[in-house]
Amino acid sequence: MSKIPLNYGGEGGGNRVGVKDLTGIARRLREHSTDTERHLWRHLRDRQIDGFKFRRQQRVGSYVVDFVNLEKKVVIELDGGQHALDPGDKIRDEWLKAEGYKVLRFWDNQVFSNLEGVLETIREVLLTPHPDPLPCLRRSGFAQAGPRGEGR
Repeated sequence: MSKIPLNYGGEGGGNRVGVKDLTGIARRLREHSTDTERHLWRHLRDRQIDGFKFRRQQRVGSYVVDFVNLEKKVVIELDGGQHALDPGDKIRDEWLKAEGYKVLRFWDNQVFSNLEGVLETIREVLLTPHPDPLPCLRRSGFAQAGPRGEGR
């Protein structure tokens, strides 16, 4: 088992579509998962990695990601050969990173040939504190709610 090198914001994909269309797209992607997605999902579902919950084919902004842990803001993308040179992947990863997400990308063959390394890499990222503070509501112009919902 060897640990997988991390590639935050790598080369992977997705075109932006209207938000209205995303729910149907996500549903179809869940119904027609790839062998690699099904294989990894068996190990992510039911909080098997230190109690962290993952969702699959989940809408995040104007994108649908393969897997996401919303608590730690970790996105996992699985890439086959079709993602090798997709410039849309880089744009999507940059948007996700700007929103505070860490994007982990694994090649399909890594999931099958080194599953333990993939899972250990995911686990380490989940257990490592986020290097950048997450965006603060106050900075974005919204007042934070007090304990009873009133603004501060």
